[in-house]
Amino acid sequence: MDIQKIKQRFEIIGNSPYLHRAIEVAVQVAPTDLSVLITGESGTGKEHFPQIIHQYSSRKHGPFIAVNCGAIPEGTIDSELFGHEKGAFTGAHEARKGYFEEANGGTIFLDEIGELPLSTQVRLLRVLETGEFIRVGSSKAQKTNTRLVAATNVNIDKAVAEGRFREDLYYRLNTVPIYVVPLRNRKEDIHLLFRKFALDFAEKYLMPVIRLDEEAQALLENYPWPGNIRQLKNISEQMSIIEQNRLVTAARLQQYLPDGNRTSLPVLYPKGNEEPSFRNEREILYQILFDMKRDVNDLKKLVNELMSQGDLHPVIEKEEPSLYSRLFEERQSRPEPSMSPSPQTHVKHIDDAQIEDTEEIIEESLSIQDKEVELIRKALQKHLGKRKLAAQELGISERTLYRKIKEFGITE
Repeated sequence: MDIQKIKQRFEIIGNSPYLHRAIEVAVQVAPTDLSVLITGESGTGKEHFPQIIHQYSSRKHGPFIAVNCGAIPEGTIDSELFGHEKGAFTGAHEARKGYFEEANGGTIFLDEIGELPLSTQVRLLRVLETGEFIRVGSSKAQKTNTRLVAATNVNIDKAVAEGRFREDLYYRLNTVPIYVVPLRNRKEDIHLLFRKFALDFAEKYLMPVIRLDEEAQALLENYPWPGNIRQLKNISEQMSIIEQNRLVTAARLQQYLPDGNRTSLPVLYPKGNEEPSFRNEREILYQILFDMKRDVNDLKKLVNELMSQGDLHPVIEKEEPSLYSRLFEERQSRPEPSMSPSPQTHVKHIDDAQIEDTEEIIEESLSIQDKEVELIRKALQKHLGKRKLAAQELGISERTLYRKIKEFGITE
């Protein structure tokens, strides 16, 4: 077996022993009719191996059909794979062959097989066990002589445990497993792949070939590559187009590696003189709320002192708060179960009549909108419908008052 010729024929780049082992298994299993399950992360190049298996088998002159199961809607997957009869469902104006029927005598490659719905998995299991399938809308079984090769980036063992993939189908597919290792486990191939991609894009865009200095090469090989070969190719293309200097340094390369410096450690914010823009937003909001609560509590104490001295009414008549000040103070003065003291703590020196009034306020609606409507109506009634005077009374602009009247549908 000449591994180099196979790699050259199928445009496979790399010298990793893991890669060579996967190619050897694919070539050895090709002459048989055994089902093959190819596993590995997304972007590792799993699509090359079904081609190797088909071309080195006795079916190489038959059809080869590749199907992406994840790209077909669940409602039509059965029709796509097994065909349908005329009138089987809305829109089925004529009978249609499915992929298994079209691939008769050849190979069918089901990519992302882990995305198949359970009902389709039952149909597929029957094809693997008996070679029979039934078109959607038909009761007649048909035969197919098709070699099945499947691939997935899903953890099938976990999917079986969670009931998302049939265990019997898994064992039927997994007759010969081929595992394609992720790019981070093929460090010796990373720079080689980059050079191949850089050369291809230089020819495509008629530009000089982009190169990496030693530090950039080391950075490239030590990056984890979560997107594997697909991500490496994408970054190679970006750099080939964007970079003016064709010798790329590590500092420039770092800008193309997303989350290259990400760690799993939590971010700690110093408690010194940090700038507000770098502080946690929630911390700032809490601080504002606590300051406002402290101001409201101070205002409550002042009101209680004035009430005890009998000087409350003159103060209020001298300067009434605006509409939104009233709403805010009234909302803040509501008793809270865990954070605020009980109403009795603040009104223990008030007589019984005042205590009854406090209980009536608590039973009122807590909606800010309802309070706005109530205050606007009172202001309009007080000033006999004169909106300018009502707006001054509420502490808002006349334009805002017009908008509120229209918004809430207030009739004068």
